[in-house]
Amino acid sequence: MTSADRHAQTRAGFHERLRRIGAERYHDRHPFHKRLHGGQCTPDEVRAWVINRWYYQSRIPMKDAAFMSRVEDPQLRRIWRHRIEDHDGDPDQGGGIRRWLALAHAVGLDPDYVASGVGVMPATRFAVDAYVRFVRDMPLLDAVAASLTEMFAPRIHAERIEGLLRHYDFANEASLAYFRNRLSEAPKDVEFGLTYVLDHADTREKQDAAAAALTFKTDVLWAQLDALWHGYVEGRIPPGAWQPGEGMLNPALAAAAVS
Repeated sequence: MTSADRHAQTRAGFHERLRRIGAERYHDRHPFHKRLHGGQCTPDEVRAWVINRWYYQSRIPMKDAAFMSRVEDPQLRRIWRHRIEDHDGDPDQGGGIRRWLALAHAVGLDPDYVASGVGVMPATRFAVDAYVRFVRDMPLLDAVAASLTEMFAPRIHAERIEGLLRHYDFANEASLAYFRNRLSEAPKDVEFGLTYVLDHADTREKQDAAAAALTFKTDVLWAQLDALWHGYVEGRIPPGAWQPGEGMLNPALAAAAVS
């Protein structure tokens, strides 16, 4: 490796490299999302998505707590802490997790069943747990870089709101509150996280590691949708995963909850 190879990309060049990862690998390109946003998902495919995405949502504050447990800088902990507050909320108002359970209720699922995690697919567990371990064990720069999928999230949230409102009867402002809130929450997280990564990835080696971390996170998100497609679109539900009809608020009315 030559000396030039070791040199970091310019800040602008590295920023563009990170954005290119999202353009090529973010899960808005996955056929399951196109199916969901386009109104082609069956009621049970929507419910399976809600159940499995719940596991990811529920582990985000745990991931952030694991990150904070390793941070010695009080200022960084103070800045990062609001991510946990965004998801956990307070006892009265709740946060993103409670809003996700409101979505579960809207599609006819018992929120307690969803929150139990009983019906989560094995592949979802493996992917999400791998992300939590990554953030817990890898260098802080890598852990922050993995969170930068948030750079691409506002676009997918806006598309999702538009598509769900257009195609599904369950969709309204209350049931889609999680996504509305993330339109304002995610940019704050991105502003800090991106600046942190651009400031601290000051060698080519660190930039390569940060890019690999972001790529890993896109793989985590993509793998979850691969599992949903295999299990519920192709009809190959794995052992232990949610079976249509389980965990419903009212099985007799469930078919009308999503259309």
